[in-house]
Amino acid sequence: MEAKRIKVKTLAASVSAVLIVETLMRMTFLASSLLGLGITRSIQVLLMVWIVRAMGDATASIGLERSSWAPGFRKGLIWSAAFGIVALCAAALLSLAGMDVLFMIRTPLPHDIRTMTLYFLVGGIVAPVAEEIFFRGLLYGFLRRYGAPLAVIVTTALFASVHPLRGIPLIQIVGGLVFALAYEVEGKLLVPIIIHVLGNLAIFTISALP
Repeated sequence: MEAKRIKVKTLAASVSAVLIVETLMRMTFLASSLLGLGITRSIQVLLMVWIVRAMGDATASIGLERSSWAPGFRKGLIWSAAFGIVALCAAALLSLAGMDVLFMIRTPLPHDIRTMTLYFLVGGIVAPVAEEIFFRGLLYGFLRRYGAPLAVIVTTALFASVHPLRGIPLIQIVGGLVFALAYEVEGKLLVPIIIHVLGNLAIFTISALP
């Protein structure tokens, strides 16, 4: 992937906007709710894209130019299918080794249908879009000038650290590596977005099974 030259001021403004929205939302009655999280991430998405454009950068600088949407969607499906096959093989091997794979990937879900639907919408779609714009589009795009290895390591470490941890965050680390690699290879942000969305939805679906 050609290095995306995200400028320092663009990254700084985006980080500031994300933190301000996060802080303000925590001061409201929606702070700990799924609805609040969905609103927070949606506002952050809009602000990050607006800041990129306001700073004089095209959406191509974060891999989101309109012409990349259709091929990015197709490539995302291909990457997701390949990742799913590899994940199933790895799960089978880990199970044979005596490891509880389901424990590693299961996520506690709400019990009522309405809240679970919101959980799938926010955690499965809205949050992944926001995270990919920030971690891959902006942060990876900024760090890429120092080389792909550094960009992959830093963004993966930060991505894993912001998620709730239960032991070694293996799922988040593997996910971060795959998302970064997909963006590096394809140069289209919709590719890691699709992988992330489908991956989260798959984990939630497995977690909902009895």
